[in-house]
Amino acid sequence: MHEKLAFRSKLFIVLFLALVALAQLVPFWMAITTATKPADDLSSVLLPTVNGIEWSNFSDALRIGNILRAISNTAFITVVSTTLVCVLGATSAYPLARRLTRFNGFVAAGILSLIMIPPLSILVPLYSLLSQIGGLNTYWGQILVMVAGGLPLSIFLYTAFLRSIPESLDEAARIDGANMIQTFFHVIFPLLKPVTATVVILTGVQIWNDYAMSNYILTDPVKQTVAPAVAAFFAQQASNRGAGAAAALISVVPILIAYLFLQRYFMRGLVAGAEK
Repeated sequence: MHEKLAFRSKLFIVLFLALVALAQLVPFWMAITTATKPADDLSSVLLPTVNGIEWSNFSDALRIGNILRAISNTAFITVVSTTLVCVLGATSAYPLARRLTRFNGFVAAGILSLIMIPPLSILVPLYSLLSQIGGLNTYWGQILVMVAGGLPLSIFLYTAFLRSIPESLDEAARIDGANMIQTFFHVIFPLLKPVTATVVILTGVQIWNDYAMSNYILTDPVKQTVAPAVAAFFAQQASNRGAGAAAALISVVPILIAYLFLQRYFMRGLVAGAEK
């Protein structure tokens, strides 16, 4: 009886995960089939093309939509912002995890509460502040906003993971003559690879896919990021769904490659702090 219940539970979990995977893959499949069809092909988006791949959709996306320029802009903002989020998040979480004082507990709770604030709820005062300091239509202004938005979750994840690392490592480093900064960067930080991969993926995907903030802060077409550029190209190519779908697929490739390289660390870093 117990074995039957265990088998049914596993079967239910497998079926549920299969449905979730299918729900995630169907839109991607629809984008692929649409991107490979000519503009006059009105067949179902679930069916693949039967007349060969329409490569002109991809060339139009690159030539007319300037997707490569938008990708390079987004890549620069994503790399710089993610690096700052990882470094600042880890260094901020270190004292919060090691010194369990009442004040640090209050700070950690405050940082956690920031995660719950919807970014668009502060768009108006944020836009006004960037206008006053000259940050509109600048890469550094966009990076500043992305770093500020990504730090709360980064600090939370790093703090949870750092608490699982024995303090005896810190003590051993101090005995060897290392100060706090040397201890962190030479002893502790190399152990943070799993959670760093998690922070990189979560932050990188969020920045890469950001539409609202980028659309308001970077209004110059030359400095436009991927999400607004794809949306604008869709509007221009309303009669050619294939070209719009091709632009969306091209914009996904860089972040997809990054995820494939970091995925083995992702779940480990996400749950390691809770397991310890």
